[in-house]
Amino acid sequence: MSYLVTGASGLVGQQVCRRLLHDGVKVRMAVRTPLSDFKEGQQTLIGSMDGSTDWTQALADVHVVIHLAARVHVMHDTTDKPLDEFRRVNVLGACHLARQAAAAKVKRFIFISSVKVNGEQTQAGHAFTEQDEPDPQDAYALSKHEAEQGLRQIALETGMEVIIIRPPLVYGPGVKANFAALIRVVQKGWPLPLGAIHNQRSLIALDNLVDFILTCASHPQAANETFLICDGHDVSTTELVRGLALAAGKHGWLIPVPCGLLLWSGWVLGREEAVKRLCGNLQIDHTKARQRLGWKPPVTVEEGLRRAVQDNFSA
Repeated sequence: MSYLVTGASGLVGQQVCRRLLHDGVKVRMAVRTPLSDFKEGQQTLIGSMDGSTDWTQALADVHVVIHLAARVHVMHDTTDKPLDEFRRVNVLGACHLARQAAAAKVKRFIFISSVKVNGEQTQAGHAFTEQDEPDPQDAYALSKHEAEQGLRQIALETGMEVIIIRPPLVYGPGVKANFAALIRVVQKGWPLPLGAIHNQRSLIALDNLVDFILTCASHPQAANETFLICDGHDVSTTELVRGLALAAGKHGWLIPVPCGLLLWSGWVLGREEAVKRLCGNLQIDHTKARQRLGWKPPVTVEEGLRRAVQDNFSA
């Protein structure tokens, strides 16, 4: 069995490749620039990913494609038409790769989408499921939804098995952006106004997501299915920060500021959406993954947070 992993230089991609290589599986990594941690012969250089990328060399003798490469959120996007750019990479790029994969007799195509296809928030006690009507609310989520639709059509036309995975926020060793910033603040012992947030959010540890991806790569019952996936243990923002503090060996100084005041402050400072994410619910029901595939997260939330913090200390 031979695998092609796109986005191999990313947080999830590198870990997927390491796991496959550890298991003695033949892996080809599609990257823009060579990765020093892997052998040169294992890598295929790919330029920009869109509807004209030539994947012929990368797909030779490949049985499974794990497609992680994507245009992700851009904090300060300079393009005049961000949706067009998201579509160029995430829709045209993914579907073009899938069609070439089908032509190359690839058996299974795993597409890493996003829970944002379902929406941005849930009502308390009402978790997202695979049966929910999609409700993408930004350009990134819309592009992922359109890619899913295109890939399902390709599966119908070609017979190649397509599996769609919608994860929430991924955390673990090497995590960057807001989660890494939160770890650094907790490590410094700075007070945070996050001591009175009683929301519920589903997350997924990096090791859990990698394990589920590889389960989908081989499990016969995963073919042509869509899965929402998470750790199976939801946490509030307050609990998350306390968990990070515990993992870092810090006390964790949390000031109990009401969510209403935080939301007002976010509106005043132009950070309303970010504060909404801190205060809002986003819950996932991963019953389908457990029942259909018999999958259980191998790593607890506590262990996932410990690994994320430990890696940040050593970085």
